[in-house]
Amino acid sequence: MRTALFRKHTTPTTPPPPTTTTAGSNADGPPVISVPGAPDPAAWTAEHRSALLDLVTEHGALTVHGLDLHTPADLEAVLARLTDRPVTEREAFAARDVHAQGVYSSTVWPPNQPMCMHHELSYATECPGLLLFACLRPPIQGGATAVADSAAVLRALPTELTGRFEREGWLLTRTYHDEIGATLTQSFGTENPHAVEAYCRAHAIDWSWRPDGSLRTRQHRPAVVRHPASGRHCWFNQIAFLNEWTMAPEVREFLVDEYGPDGLPFNTRYGNGDPVPQEVVEQIGEAYAAHTVRRPWSAGDLMVVDNIRTAHSREAYEGPRDVLVAMGNPVHPRLTTFEPPAPRSLRTAS
Repeated sequence: MRTALFRKHTTPTTPPPPTTTTAGSNADGPPVISVPGAPDPAAWTAEHRSALLDLVTEHGALTVHGLDLHTPADLEAVLARLTDRPVTEREAFAARDVHAQGVYSSTVWPPNQPMCMHHELSYATECPGLLLFACLRPPIQGGATAVADSAAVLRALPTELTGRFEREGWLLTRTYHDEIGATLTQSFGTENPHAVEAYCRAHAIDWSWRPDGSLRTRQHRPAVVRHPASGRHCWFNQIAFLNEWTMAPEVREFLVDEYGPDGLPFNTRYGNGDPVPQEVVEQIGEAYAAHTVRRPWSAGDLMVVDNIRTAHSREAYEGPRDVLVAMGNPVHPRLTTFEPPAPRSLRTAS
């Protein structure tokens, strides 16, 4: 479906907000808009809605500096002005706090470990088209939410690598453990086995219940999709981020020892089930690194991200960090050549 983000906008009736590009690792990165001392973030956002969405459509992301966001309620109000409707997160891979419909804390993740480039819920059949990040408290050091253009990353990757993933898609396997990762309730909104199975059927997820009562799932997804508005091909997945070779070596070793190689909380494979080699994961990481734009957070900042066109990451940091995320404008990414199989119980798989 097309939403406010994914359509052509008419010329706004109000002047576009002033835009300046700050220095960073990539001078051609997304624009930064300065609005010092905005008295009402929601009213300012509503006034400049069309201009902001046009800039996101053109650049893939933008930062509004000085919007003076202080609370989750401030971000909830901005989300309501900037999107058509919020997105409720399902299939979370780690815990986070829910502040309001579509408004969440950052994912619980060790501050000394980066979260690699990814697109929010790119493994789901429905994902947010628009992400809003609000910095309530910047860390002492590090902690940037960096971004990368997914179309540029696709062009930078070797054609033999992208060609196979485009033909086969990719697999995400997950095992839900009580001790690590998201719980069933955090991922599916329920612990009821029948409700979980119904969700899996409706969202093209294979599932099985292990002897200890834990859930194992597998989902087959496209690695390259067409942007709903521009039609351009985008590298849209979490093949590298959720792969075992992206984990810190000591973390991977511990998890393999604890749960076995097939019981990792999450892992990714080629669409035919073959393991993704470490060198392929490294190639993907290198392509992201070459197209990464990072800027430090300031208190009150808002970052708006086109979730299909632009990947994001979270860098390691020191000191307290409070960055919220809001999700809106649900979309169903269009496939290129890949079509997923029908969901089934893994216990009945041949």
